[in-house]
Amino acid sequence: MVEGLVIALVVVLCFGALYVASGARVIRQYERGVVLRLGRLRDDVRLPGFTMVVPGIDRLRKVNMQIVTMPVPAQDGITRDNVTVRVDAVIYFKVVDPTNAVIAVEDYRFAVSQMAQTSLRSIIGKSDLDDLLSNREKLNQGLEVMIDSPAVSWGVQIDRVEIKDVSLPETMKRSMARQAEADRERRARVINADAELQASKKLAQAAGEMSEQPAALQLRLLQTIVAVAAEKNSTLVLPFPVELLRFLERAQQQPAVEGADTGRTGRQPLVNGATAQPPSSSGNGSPLPEDEAPLPETRASEEPAVPPAPTPPAAPSPAEQPFAHH
Repeated sequence: MVEGLVIALVVVLCFGALYVASGARVIRQYERGVVLRLGRLRDDVRLPGFTMVVPGIDRLRKVNMQIVTMPVPAQDGITRDNVTVRVDAVIYFKVVDPTNAVIAVEDYRFAVSQMAQTSLRSIIGKSDLDDLLSNREKLNQGLEVMIDSPAVSWGVQIDRVEIKDVSLPETMKRSMARQAEADRERRARVINADAELQASKKLAQAAGEMSEQPAALQLRLLQTIVAVAAEKNSTLVLPFPVELLRFLERAQQQPAVEGADTGRTGRQPLVNGATAQPPSSSGNGSPLPEDEAPLPETRASEEPAVPPAPTPPAAPSPAEQPFAHH
């Protein structure tokens, strides 16, 4: 009888130890415990360390208080300037109120993820392509504000939101590459034009100095010859003065001017409207004899009658008329 009682007591003690052991919980340093007793929330939040719950009656939920890094899936959208882009991001958040994280929302991680995706789409539609590529800090702040507003009631604090990558269509990439190339070419041309302008001003100043000292031009010419002949090459440099070219040009212009003057005086008018014709030359280049010269044509018969006028001097005979020579 005594042995039966002892065995029963040992069994009860073992069941009691197992019951107590099943109610023991350990909460880690970065966690907090929320206890629900028969479905009702207990006011006290269990701190890190060893704690006890009533097995079968209490339910302990541990909430991670660390900063969570959650990638936001890439979202396709159209920017305000009608460019199709694909943007992904990353969000950093942490739980500041474990009670609300358990009671106010079913799954705060899923809720934050969905809110981040919808906010990212909204930001894409409100922004230009240039803002997505160059002004990301402002967009990150806008995303943080949009996600943090509803997350406060969930006991979650948004620490930071970063746009990770912006994918563009291939056609847009080629267009941007052509634009960048054209802009660089424009700047290169402007720089070259500015350099030419400065060089021309310096050359003009150098020309002014050399005009005052003609010997400077000769020294510069000698320096050029030395620079060309410094290396072993077959280049032969012969200085050719510019004054000689100007002299030859003036010499060519003078005969042309004299020929023009002679051509204008080749046909001389005669009296009574007659015009002297240039003599025709024979095969050996000698002029026709005077008795074969053509007579001047007169238009006296064709003129209408006019009042008598002073008699002009008698016209010279054909033999006495001078010949016009070219």
